Amino acid sequence: MSQFSFTSSSSSNFTLFYHSQNHNPSKFHVSVPFRTSQPSPSHPILPPLCSREPSSSSPLLEEKPETSQSPSKFDTQDSRDNDEVADEISTTKKSLEELLVVRRPVKEPYGEDDDDKGEDISKFEDSQERNDLPEDQSSSSSFPLDAGLKKFAKKMPIFEPNRLESGSGEKPLKVNLDLALYRAKILARKFQYADAEKILQQCINVWPEDGRSYVALGKILSKQSKLNEARTVYEKGCQATQGENPYIWQCWAILENRMGNLRRARELFDAATVADKKHIAAWHGWAVLELKQGNIKKARNLLGKGLKFCGGNEYVYQTLALLEAKAKRYERARYLFKQATRCNRKSCASWLAWAQLEAQLENNRAARQLFEKAVQASPKNRFAWHVWGVFEANLGNIDQGRKLLTIGHMVNPRDPVLLQSLALIEYKNSSANLARVLFQRASQLDPRHQPVWIAWGWMEWKEGNITTARELYQKALSINSTTESAARCLQAWGVLEQRAGNLSAARRLFRSSLNINSQSYITWMTWANLEEDQGNSVRAEEIRNLYFQQRTEVVDDESWIMGFLDVIDPAVDSIKRLLNLDQNSYYKVQESSNTLSGDDSTDGNTEESASPSSANVNDNNIDTGSGFDLDDFIRVMLSLDPSKLEVQLQTSLKDPPNTIRTTSGVWRPAKRTSRAST
Repeated sequence: MSQFSFTSSSSSNFTLFYHSQNHNPSKFHVSVPFRTSQPSPSHPILPPLCSREPSSSSPLLEEKPETSQSPSKFDTQDSRDNDEVADEISTTKKSLEELLVVRRPVKEPYGEDDDDKGEDISKFEDSQERNDLPEDQSSSSSFPLDAGLKKFAKKMPIFEPNRLESGSGEKPLKVNLDLALYRAKILARKFQYADAEKILQQCINVWPEDGRSYVALGKILSKQSKLNEARTVYEKGCQATQGENPYIWQCWAILENRMGNLRRARELFDAATVADKKHIAAWHGWAVLELKQGNIKKARNLLGKGLKFCGGNEYVYQTLALLEAKAKRYERARYLFKQATRCNRKSCASWLAWAQLEAQLENNRAARQLFEKAVQASPKNRFAWHVWGVFEANLGNIDQGRKLLTIGHMVNPRDPVLLQSLALIEYKNSSANLARVLFQRASQLDPRHQPVWIAWGWMEWKEGNITTARELYQKALSINSTTESAARCLQAWGVLEQRAGNLSAARRLFRSSLNINSQSYITWMTWANLEEDQGNSVRAEEIRNLYFQQRTEVVDDESWIMGFLDVIDPAVDSIKRLLNLDQNSYYKVQESSNTLSGDDSTDGNTEESASPSSANVNDNNIDTGSGFDLDDFIRVMLSLDPSKLEVQLQTSLKDPPNTIRTTSGVWRPAKRTSRAST
């Protein structure tokens, strides 16, 4: 007797088997497959998300059209049996339809308004079900997928609950961090530190792995003398970046050096070089620390390593040049300054340091040419205008010096040093009242700038206002009593008390000054002269002997030169020939001028030698013959009217310091001029 058996596969396909009486089973397929989004119980997975919105798509339970042909070899009895089986299958299918719970997948929350995404997921589910079918059944499906799309679909998860749940708290784009950092920088320039700190703290909370926020916040706190808070910020930054950010280590090292923790500063500089051996700022900062401690050999070694790992750098060459100038090896210093300017033609610091060297050697024309290059490299650099103005004033060119300092103040209206030097020039050549106005304005711009209070006190002492001078000196010491400026203030105050006849107070002040800076030759000799004037010749000699005994004599070894040249460029023999000249020639003043070429032979720029010559020495003529027009330069580059500089200066002094408006790029004098005219 024939027998039918009904089975259900895991792929949700029903298969009907026909067994004949002779036990020769012949497989008979009744096409009753259906599709469902629910997985088979034999493969448990997470239940899919459900959507509350009704779907207009076709139901998931569908019946495929029958593709198999009915067997014609069966007899009538078999046909009746087939009908009974078909009825049984139909009844079973209806019961399954009632039991099945159809769940629709949730739509992607990325702005998809149509049902394309749902149709794609439905097709993907069809492909997953067909993957469970035998090869012949899968190929006969009515929902075929492209081979490439099928391969891609296998790698895509159907549901991602974690991504959907965290979609609302996704991290903003990195460009928002750049914009926030720029905004904080602008606020810091406007002295709105509270707002800048708030923005930077938000940046740290959102992007804790980025070191720029920690560096910027630490610098802002340092400017406000919140050193402990800045240290905490740097420490958290190093932990957040896992110690791989050299900029944070370097800024932390500079902070510790400022606080006097030299051992800790060395450790942090070392950590910065370990994090990135090509971080030139760490090598240079560490070398400067050693130079201040008198470790010349160690400093040269660090600078050499910086050049070895990082290549040519203008700051390293500049520092080495200053060491050579201090050792009176001027040709070597000029060569290194030339290397610095070759590395960066826009390095105002290199041009300015070179100009100061030539000014020290009284090569006035060469110094002016270098000052011109400095302001051309950085038209708004306050140091360039200040040093150049003082240089001209010391040579007797008072009007030129006043003009240069005024230009510097116009482009840097919040710098107190320019007003301080301008006040001293006005006091010596004009009137004390105008100098007081300038000093007062400088002290308002930066009340914690000690040199302003010291210079103001010195002027009042010269004017005979002893009480006012004492108050100003006391104000300077109340800011910080451990700095080099404090040592100079105590020495000047000691001279005041000495002239006033308070010898015991003068001795205490001299002693306090030496406790801060024991290397001050002027303080030791002033104290010795005081004792000698009082007839204490023995005590005066003891004081002079104490100075020579405790003096730290720095011995600069020249043996580093060969090794240093190997670091710079071992292939350039001409450099070695240049620096292997007779040692005495470095201490002699050459009578002929040397011509220094520019960057390359293709540059076409030649620079007059900075070496002294008979035409350059004691040349106080302002015209250098270089063709540089100062008036035209400030008119084009700085938008300043040379004929109205004095009017603009007087107008700026009348305005309250809090109303000074500066822009990020250009100083606008037109508003000042129009307001002055009204």
